[in-house]
Amino acid sequence: MKFAITPAAQKFVRRMIQFSVNPNGGFRLRVSPGGCSGLSAEYDVELEPRQGDQEFIVEGLKFFLPAESRLLLDGVTMDFADSASSGGLVFHDPKNTGSCKSSAPVTLGAHVH
Repeated sequence: MKFAITPAAQKFVRRMIQFSVNPNGGFRLRVSPGGCSGLSAEYDVELEPRQGDQEFIVEGLKFFLPAESRLLLDGVTMDFADSASSGGLVFHDPKNTGSCKSSAPVTLGAHVH
C-alpha cells in the first residue's frame, strides 16, 4: 500500500496533530467510497492506532489507517485545498476518471480527540 501527500496536505496534518490533545499521536484517516471523485473522508488525531488499524509513516507523519482505507488509498495522492468558501482534504485517484473532486470539510476541533 502506498499513497502520496502534497506539501499542503502535510502542513494541514502536522497542524492537526500539533494542536490536538495528542500532539504525539497520529492522524487516523478513514476513507470510504463516496463523493464524485470516489472518496470521502473522516479524520481525527489519536494517541494510538485502533484495533485493525495499521500505522504508516508518510513524509514523516504518522497515519493510522483501517483496512478499507488502506485499500482505497493505494495509489492516491492526498492534497489540501483552501479557498474563501471552503477547505479540506482532496483525493486525486488516477484510477478514477470522474471530472470533479471530493473533499472533507475542515472543521477544526470537530473530529480531534
